[in-house]
Amino acid sequence: MTDYPHLFQPIRLAHLTLPNRVVMGSMHTGLEETGDWNRVAEFYATRARGGIGLMVTGGMAPNAEGRVFPGAAGLFTPKDSANHRTVTDRVHDAGGRIAMQILHAGRYAYGRDCVAPSAIKSPISPFRPRELDAAGIEKQVADMVTAATRAQDAGYDGVEVMGSEGYFLNQFLVTHTNRRTDDWGGSYQNRMRLPVEVVARIRRAVGRDFLLVYRISLIDLVPDGSSWDEIATLARAVQAAGADVFNSGIGWHEARVPTIATSVPRAAFVGLTARLKGEVTIPVIATNRINRPEMAEAILAAGQADMVSMARPFLADADFVAKAATGRAAEIAPCIACNQACLDHTFAGKVSSCLVNPRACAETELAYAPTASPKRIAVVGAGPAGMMAAMVAAERGHLVTLFEASGEVGGQMKLARVVPGKEEFHGLVDWFKAMLLLRRVEVLLNTPATPAMIDAHDEVIVATGVRPREPEIPASGGARVLHYLDVLQGAPVGRRVAIIGAGGIGFDVAEFLLRGPGRSATLDAIRWRREWGVADPAVARGGLTPDGGRPDVPERTIWLLQRSPGAPGKGLGKTTGWIHRTRLKQRGVQMWGGVTYHGITAQGLGISRDGLTETLDVDTVVLCAGQVPDRRLADGLIAKGIPFHLIGGAERADELDAKRAIDQGARLAARL
Repeated sequence: MTDYPHLFQPIRLAHLTLPNRVVMGSMHTGLEETGDWNRVAEFYATRARGGIGLMVTGGMAPNAEGRVFPGAAGLFTPKDSANHRTVTDRVHDAGGRIAMQILHAGRYAYGRDCVAPSAIKSPISPFRPRELDAAGIEKQVADMVTAATRAQDAGYDGVEVMGSEGYFLNQFLVTHTNRRTDDWGGSYQNRMRLPVEVVARIRRAVGRDFLLVYRISLIDLVPDGSSWDEIATLARAVQAAGADVFNSGIGWHEARVPTIATSVPRAAFVGLTARLKGEVTIPVIATNRINRPEMAEAILAAGQADMVSMARPFLADADFVAKAATGRAAEIAPCIACNQACLDHTFAGKVSSCLVNPRACAETELAYAPTASPKRIAVVGAGPAGMMAAMVAAERGHLVTLFEASGEVGGQMKLARVVPGKEEFHGLVDWFKAMLLLRRVEVLLNTPATPAMIDAHDEVIVATGVRPREPEIPASGGARVLHYLDVLQGAPVGRRVAIIGAGGIGFDVAEFLLRGPGRSATLDAIRWRREWGVADPAVARGGLTPDGGRPDVPERTIWLLQRSPGAPGKGLGKTTGWIHRTRLKQRGVQMWGGVTYHGITAQGLGISRDGLTETLDVDTVVLCAGQVPDRRLADGLIAKGIPFHLIGGAERADELDAKRAIDQGARLAARL
């Protein structure tokens, strides 16, 4: 008897009977662009073996002008079809089903040959698109149909037509990007003509025994976006044209509302999928910030969707479905929606991976093979690097003892989880605890390790993390100065605060102080929508409120300062940094660069900036001026001549990079 009866109920889609209601949504991983098709095939086959009902590939371009970036993968030639056949054969041998997403980027294409309904440049690309004439539109339709037939020839079980997120088909739908006056513009019937035509012609070309998914934008989150009546009208027309199922698309990529970052409430947009379900008779798929089996089960049990799509959770854990099906949900590595190793990698032109799971997209080169000669391994420090090293080493068969000086595992993640918008770190720490127990790692809490305690082990891994850097700013009596550790652990803080250091920790501390404990909008979808100006698309076109959002009144007046010139926050994550900067700006935080610090007194913080010297009238100064490696144990081991491995913050302390720390821990343990 499964704990998730709705999630594991079979469903019929076109000619396919799927064993469960789980979809792995489309993700661009960069694997296809490597040209290593064995690696691509193993990525998908690993997840097929994990029990996913239906997988959807990353977006494949139908032609050169539709590529998201020059060199992006597509299905252009018979050779491409043969490469993709490697993937589909491997997936089918593993018992899985897979559809190929056809994605035409339109004006989002990062290249000079980009095309669009109108010559309106996207804010996220430097290239102005060429406006298509009627013949050009016909070519795009024909190329998308050809891509679908090539996918069929390559052995895919179906295709997903990307009609959301602000890509090509979506661009035709709204006056925000479609200013045409011919048969492809003007009235909504004309503007929706292209996606309907694409679906109808693909259906005629592939026949009935081929799954056709349409990804429909349920809320655009851009000015002059679609109204709900238009969305419903399009859905009914696309269904009549031959679609078998609708997948939910949420927000354009240029929208100034976050949709998939960790600060977005879980399942924040599922109500729109439920409304779509009432407009059509074919199945609908819910998506966006769904990362746990109990959440997926609740959505299905409430009748809000027929299937649930999760994408990045399958980077975090390829065996998500199998674990849920066998009562092992506590073992599911949680997607924390950090974007650090997936989307940030994509936009940097790197192959994706996962902060939580370094094997994601590295299945052919990183293996946790059983060891032939078990060793006694001491791991010192139960932060992310140490816990991952201990867990993987024990999984391989080594005997592992984990030493932790404090009374709880987690390291810096214990601090991250109290920051509003980072509540997902609670689940990550809980998962590490569960896996250390499952792998029978001996965990010694409140035990500062010494060289004598670990000398008898075969291998020693030092993962002692970091200590706050002292910025060496003179402070006189009466000045209230705190480290970020003190603040996040609950030390009292005044109403007027200067934060010294505007890296990721400084932004987190500012967010923490603005809201106070227990007031996270991430845990309150109504408050979150109000803060970001998200409206019902049945009331406000595009789903945006006229006021642009109304954040709560901040609890404190805050200055966020850095020594380096320029605007603070430039070094934050590529896909999430703008969210943090926007939130602080909305709440009146003064963010200054190029600051020189003169001293801290009872009267405030003395600074110079832009040639002017002043004293900021603050009652608390919080130091977030970086970290230094904590190598006290390492120095002791060197003195005693005891060999060791150094990983995580103890090896390098720039910012707090959990992604690098976990990857280091996993790779070291995999080769011991």
